Amino acid sequence: MGREGMSPRTGRAVAAAVVACAVVPTAVVGTGAGSAAAAAPAVVCTSGKAGLAAKLSGDITTALRGRTATVALSLRDRRTKTVCTLRPDQRFDSASTVKVTVLATLLWDNKKRNRYLTAREVKLATAMITKSDNDATTQLWRQLGVAKVKGFLKAAKMTRTVPGSDGYWGLTQITAADEQKLLDLVTAKNSVLSDNSRAYILKLMNQVVASQRWGTPAGAPRSATVHVKNGWLPRATHGWRVHSLGAFTGKGHDYSLTVLTQDNGTMNAGVATIEAVARVIHRDLDPAATASGTHTTTRTPQEAVPAVPPGT
Repeated sequence: MGREGMSPRTGRAVAAAVVACAVVPTAVVGTGAGSAAAAAPAVVCTSGKAGLAAKLSGDITTALRGRTATVALSLRDRRTKTVCTLRPDQRFDSASTVKVTVLATLLWDNKKRNRYLTAREVKLATAMITKSDNDATTQLWRQLGVAKVKGFLKAAKMTRTVPGSDGYWGLTQITAADEQKLLDLVTAKNSVLSDNSRAYILKLMNQVVASQRWGTPAGAPRSATVHVKNGWLPRATHGWRVHSLGAFTGKGHDYSLTVLTQDNGTMNAGVATIEAVARVIHRDLDPAATASGTHTTTRTPQEAVPAVPPGT
């Protein structure tokens, strides 16, 4: 489908020790008088498994070397007590990744009101997650209202996430740290989302259409159950935003990964960056596993990108 630059009103558009485990890239020093670029942020990992933090931080740093995108990530593996972060608090336009938050808000609100999803809500939620349908998202966003989205964010302690204004849900400001909090809620028992709600979100994320299963699933173990939601959005500044949220469960797997990117020249460049990071993470977490071949690297978007204000 084609690109989109129209407002919602104009209709649908188409188109251990942390310091010891951190790998710090060398600062780049400019040639002009008094010019010096600060060192890029480091990938920081900790782990309960000996040697894993250093390996992950080193391999992720290598995977990102030479890439022009601005990248943020968060990894949590409960099995090995491993956490990795890079730019965890930097904000990005959410694009379609916010659709998981929309669904979580709907289920959280229903839990508070002690009611089930209606047939209409099931239809909209399914289209929103499995096909990344923008019209379905807009309907649910309007139904909930920004106040309820903010209520869920507060309950989820996603304190740095800011809902998009004027109906522009794709311009919700997200961070890797907050997306990790969301994935933590979806993948482990908690008081915010019921067990049935968590299972429903994971089920839909596991049923995403083949053309949208790129990103964090790249290189995932064949034995893992893969849950994914991606987002992409080109704008006049910072180029393409390309993001991927992934959770990997079943048969001893219990980890989640968020990779957010911007300043990509093309969608493909963003996908390639995310998948380079994902492959080394999956390999390092489970070196003996056989990688699944079920993820799809797509050359063109298969959904209309979220609406943005004209000219932006």
